[in-house]
Amino acid sequence: MKPQAKVVTFHYTLRDPAGRVLDSSSGGAPITYLEGAGQIIDGLDAALRGLAAGTRQRVNVPAARAYGAHDPAQVQKLPREKIPVEGALNVGDRFQTDTDPHAPVVTVVAVDAESVTLDANHPLAGVDLDFDVEVVAVRDASTEELHHGHAHGPDGTDHCGA
Repeated sequence: MKPQAKVVTFHYTLRDPAGRVLDSSSGGAPITYLEGAGQIIDGLDAALRGLAAGTRQRVNVPAARAYGAHDPAQVQKLPREKIPVEGALNVGDRFQTDTDPHAPVVTVVAVDAESVTLDANHPLAGVDLDFDVEVVAVRDASTEELHHGHAHGPDGTDHCGA
Protein backbone atom coordinates (compact mmCIF):
# COMPACT_ATOMS: atom_id res chain seq x y z
CA MET A 1 0.00 0.00 0.00
CA LYS A 2 1.28 3.45 -0.95
CA PRO A 3 1.89 5.76 2.04
CA GLN A 4 -0.42 8.76 2.38
CA ALA A 5 1.14 12.00 1.09
CA LYS A 6 1.72 14.55 3.82
CA VAL A 7 1.37 18.29 4.13
CA VAL A 8 4.38 19.64 6.00
CA THR A 9 4.74 23.02 7.68
CA PHE A 10 8.25 24.14 8.58
CA HIS A 11 10.52 27.08 9.37
CA TYR A 12 13.92 27.34 7.72
CA THR A 13 17.13 29.30 7.51
CA LEU A 14 19.01 28.90 4.24
CA ARG A 15 22.80 29.33 4.07
CA ASP A 16 25.30 29.15 1.24
CA PRO A 17 28.49 27.02 1.52
CA ALA A 18 30.30 29.96 3.18
CA GLY A 19 27.66 30.07 5.93
CA ARG A 20 26.03 33.34 4.81
CA VAL A 21 22.30 33.49 5.48
CA LEU A 22 20.48 33.77 2.14
CA ASP A 23 16.89 33.52 3.34
CA SER A 24 14.87 32.65 6.41
CA SER A 25 11.28 32.27 7.52
CA SER A 26 12.29 33.30 11.05
CA GLY A 27 10.00 36.03 12.32
CA GLY A 28 7.46 35.27 9.60
CA ALA A 29 5.02 32.59 8.61
CA PRO A 30 6.32 29.05 8.15
CA ILE A 31 6.24 27.34 4.75
CA THR A 32 3.50 24.78 4.08
CA TYR A 33 3.76 22.38 1.14
CA LEU A 34 2.43 19.11 -0.22
CA GLU A 35 5.10 16.39 -0.41
CA GLY A 36 6.17 15.54 -3.93
CA ALA A 37 4.17 18.33 -5.58
CA GLY A 38 7.22 20.35 -6.66
CA GLN A 39 6.44 23.23 -4.32
CA ILE A 40 9.92 23.15 -2.77
CA ILE A 41 13.26 21.97 -4.14
CA ASP A 42 13.53 18.21 -4.56
CA GLY A 43 16.41 17.65 -2.14
CA LEU A 44 14.68 19.48 0.70
CA ASP A 45 11.37 17.72 0.01
CA ALA A 46 13.13 14.34 0.22
CA ALA A 47 15.00 15.25 3.42
CA LEU A 48 11.82 16.36 5.22
CA ARG A 49 9.84 13.19 4.44
CA GLY A 50 9.09 11.16 7.51
CA LEU A 51 10.19 13.82 10.00
CA ALA A 52 7.86 14.43 12.93
CA ALA A 53 6.57 17.78 14.12
CA GLY A 54 9.09 19.33 16.49
CA THR A 55 12.12 17.93 14.65
CA ARG A 56 15.01 20.33 14.13
CA GLN A 57 17.61 19.31 11.59
CA ARG A 58 20.39 20.58 9.36
CA VAL A 59 19.88 19.55 5.74
CA ASN A 60 22.53 19.81 3.03
CA VAL A 61 21.08 19.88 -0.48
CA PRO A 62 23.60 19.48 -3.30
CA ALA A 63 23.12 21.82 -6.27
CA ALA A 64 21.93 18.93 -8.45
CA ARG A 65 18.91 18.42 -6.11
CA ALA A 66 18.33 22.14 -5.61
CA TYR A 67 18.46 24.47 -8.63
CA GLY A 68 20.75 22.33 -10.78
CA ALA A 69 24.13 23.08 -12.28
CA HIS A 70 24.89 26.48 -13.74
CA ASP A 71 24.24 26.16 -17.48
CA PRO A 72 26.54 28.37 -19.60
CA ALA A 73 24.03 28.12 -22.48
CA GLN A 74 21.64 30.20 -20.34
CA VAL A 75 24.04 33.18 -20.49
CA GLN A 76 23.59 35.32 -23.58
CA LYS A 77 24.97 38.62 -24.85
CA LEU A 78 22.30 40.69 -26.60
CA PRO A 79 22.22 44.10 -28.32
CA ARG A 80 21.00 46.77 -25.87
CA GLU A 81 18.02 47.62 -28.13
CA LYS A 82 16.69 44.03 -27.73
CA ILE A 83 16.39 44.40 -23.95
CA PRO A 84 12.77 45.10 -22.82
CA VAL A 85 13.82 47.47 -20.02
CA GLU A 86 13.89 51.24 -20.24
CA GLY A 87 16.62 53.24 -18.56
CA ALA A 88 19.91 52.27 -17.03
CA LEU A 89 20.81 48.66 -16.38
CA ASN A 90 23.36 47.61 -13.79
CA VAL A 91 25.11 44.35 -13.07
CA GLY A 92 22.93 42.42 -10.63
CA ASP A 93 19.63 43.87 -11.88
CA ARG A 94 16.90 41.26 -12.42
CA PHE A 95 13.85 41.50 -14.62
CA GLN A 96 11.22 39.39 -16.32
CA THR A 97 11.79 39.08 -20.06
CA ASP A 98 8.15 39.50 -21.05
CA THR A 99 4.77 40.43 -19.57
CA ASP A 100 3.74 36.76 -19.55
CA PRO A 101 3.83 35.70 -15.86
CA HIS A 102 5.71 32.52 -16.88
CA ALA A 103 8.40 34.38 -18.83
CA PRO A 104 11.95 33.82 -17.55
CA VAL A 105 13.56 36.11 -15.01
CA VAL A 106 17.11 37.05 -15.96
CA THR A 107 20.05 38.63 -14.16
CA VAL A 108 22.25 41.27 -15.77
CA VAL A 109 25.86 40.01 -15.56
CA ALA A 110 27.59 42.57 -17.84
CA VAL A 111 26.72 45.87 -19.53
CA ASP A 112 28.54 47.98 -22.09
CA ALA A 113 27.46 50.73 -24.50
CA GLU A 114 26.09 48.35 -27.14
CA SER A 115 25.20 45.13 -25.34
CA VAL A 116 23.90 43.48 -22.20
CA THR A 117 24.82 39.98 -21.02
CA LEU A 118 21.96 38.18 -19.31
CA ASP A 119 21.95 35.00 -17.22
CA ALA A 120 18.69 33.02 -17.17
CA ASN A 121 19.98 30.50 -14.61
CA HIS A 122 18.41 30.59 -11.17
CA PRO A 123 20.67 32.73 -8.94
CA LEU A 124 21.39 29.63 -6.81
CA ALA A 125 22.15 27.31 -9.74
CA GLY A 126 25.41 25.47 -9.06
CA VAL A 127 25.28 26.23 -5.32
CA ASP A 128 25.06 23.59 -2.60
CA LEU A 129 22.53 24.75 0.01
CA ASP A 130 22.41 24.27 3.77
CA PHE A 131 19.07 24.50 5.55
CA ASP A 132 18.37 24.60 9.26
CA VAL A 133 14.78 23.38 9.47
CA GLU A 134 12.21 23.04 12.20
CA VAL A 135 9.17 20.96 11.33
CA VAL A 136 6.16 22.73 12.84
CA ALA A 137 3.36 20.38 11.74
CA VAL A 138 2.75 17.28 9.64
CA ARG A 139 -0.67 16.01 8.58
CA ASP A 140 -2.19 13.76 5.95
CA ALA A 141 -3.04 15.56 2.72
CA SER A 142 -6.73 15.81 1.93
CA THR A 143 -8.23 14.26 -1.18
CA GLU A 144 -8.84 17.78 -2.52
CA GLU A 145 -5.19 18.78 -1.96
CA LEU A 146 -4.00 15.64 -3.73
CA HIS A 147 -6.35 16.36 -6.62
CA HIS A 148 -5.27 20.01 -6.84
CA GLY A 149 -1.56 19.18 -6.41
CA HIS A 150 -0.85 21.69 -3.65
CA ALA A 151 -1.42 22.25 0.06
CA HIS A 152 -4.37 24.33 1.17
CA GLY A 153 -2.55 25.93 4.08
CA PRO A 154 -1.41 24.55 7.41
CA ASP A 155 -4.87 23.29 8.38
CA GLY A 156 -6.10 22.42 4.87
CA THR A 157 -8.75 25.15 4.63
CA ASP A 158 -6.94 27.98 2.83
CA HIS A 159 -7.18 27.47 -0.92
CA CYS A 160 -4.53 30.08 -1.78
CA GLY A 161 -2.32 27.75 -3.79
CA ALA A 162 0.17 27.64 -0.91
